[in-house]
Amino acid sequence: MYIESNLSIKNKVTEFIQKVPKAELHIHLEGSIEPETLMRIAERNKINLKYNSVEEVKKAYRFDDLKDFLNIYNQGTKILRTELDFYEITLEYLNKVSTQSVKHVEMFIDFQTYEKRDIKPEIILSGIKAAIADANKKTGITCYLILAFLRQLGAEAALKTFMNALKFKEDIIGIGIAATEIGYPPELFAEVFEAARNEGFRTTAHAGEEGPASYVKGSIDILKVDRIDHGNKAMDDLELIQELIDRQIPLTLCPLSNIALKNVAKLKDHTLKKKLDLGLLVSVNSDDPSYFGGYVNENYQAVASELQLSISDIRKLAENSFVSSFLPDIEKEFHLKTIKDLYEEVIK
Repeated sequence: MYIESNLSIKNKVTEFIQKVPKAELHIHLEGSIEPETLMRIAERNKINLKYNSVEEVKKAYRFDDLKDFLNIYNQGTKILRTELDFYEITLEYLNKVSTQSVKHVEMFIDFQTYEKRDIKPEIILSGIKAAIADANKKTGITCYLILAFLRQLGAEAALKTFMNALKFKEDIIGIGIAATEIGYPPELFAEVFEAARNEGFRTTAHAGEEGPASYVKGSIDILKVDRIDHGNKAMDDLELIQELIDRQIPLTLCPLSNIALKNVAKLKDHTLKKKLDLGLLVSVNSDDPSYFGGYVNENYQAVASELQLSISDIRKLAENSFVSSFLPDIEKEFHLKTIKDLYEEVIK
C-alpha cells in the first residue's frame, strides 16, 4: 500500500497555493509600499524621511501594537503627492499579486489622510484607476475600491468625507471603517453606514482585531455590514459565532498581520482552522503586506505550515475568498469552477 510522505503532501500544498485562483479582500493600498518604493518616491518628491537607507526602513517595520504600527504607516503616506505616486504603488501591488494567482482584489483606499495636505480625491483616484486598467490589460486581474474612514477622526468627519465622495460613486464599490479600533465602537458610525447603504454601496468594518467581540456584533447588527474585516475576537462569543455561521457573514482574516501586531502570540494558536472547521466563511488576506512580512501566498503558506492545512482546506479558503467578494455571481461561478477543476487535477 502506497503511503504518501509528509514532505510530498507539503510540496503539493505549496504548489496548490501558488496555482489556485484567489481573491484578496483585505488590503490597504498604502500598506503595500515596499521600502525601496518608499525611498524612491520620497526622493522624487523631495521629502525628507528620518530613514537614510532601505535597510533603516526595514528595521523600522517592527511594531509593538496597532497604535505603534499606525504611527509608522502614517509616516509612509506622507511621500504620496501626485497621480504618478498613486499609480506606481497600485501597479506594483497588482503586478506582484497577479504572480501569486490573485485574480481579483477589493482594496481599501483613503481620502481623509490626504485632505489636510490638500491632495484631492481626483488625484488619488486618477492614479489608482489608471494602474488598475493597465494591470487588467496585462494580467487580467480585476480590482474594486472600498473607501475606508479612519475611526479616530470621528463619525462627523466620516460622514463629511462620504458626502464629498458621492461624486465618485461609479469608481467606489463600498465603504468601511478602519484604523484605531479601541474606543471607537461601531454604533458611532451608524449614520454614515445607513447613508452608504441607501446609496447602494457595499459595506465592511474592521472589528474584533484588537476590539472585543461586541464590536463585531455591533458591526453586523447596527451597521448591517456585508463583511467583517478581521473578526478574531468573535471567538469569545459563542452566540455570535453561531450567528456568523448561520448568516454566512464573511470574515477577512489576516494571519501575518495578527502576529506582527501581537494580536495573536503564535501562528499555531491562530483560530483560522477552528473557524474554517466550524463553517465560518473565512478567507486569507495580507492587510498591509510590506509591513507584515507577506503577501497573500505567504499568508496562505504560513497558516498551511503552522496549522497543518490540507489541500482541501486551501481549496475552501480560496473558494471563500470569491464567495465573500462583491463580484457578480457569474464571475464568482467562473472562479469557483476554475478552483474545482484545479483541485480535481491535483488530487488525481
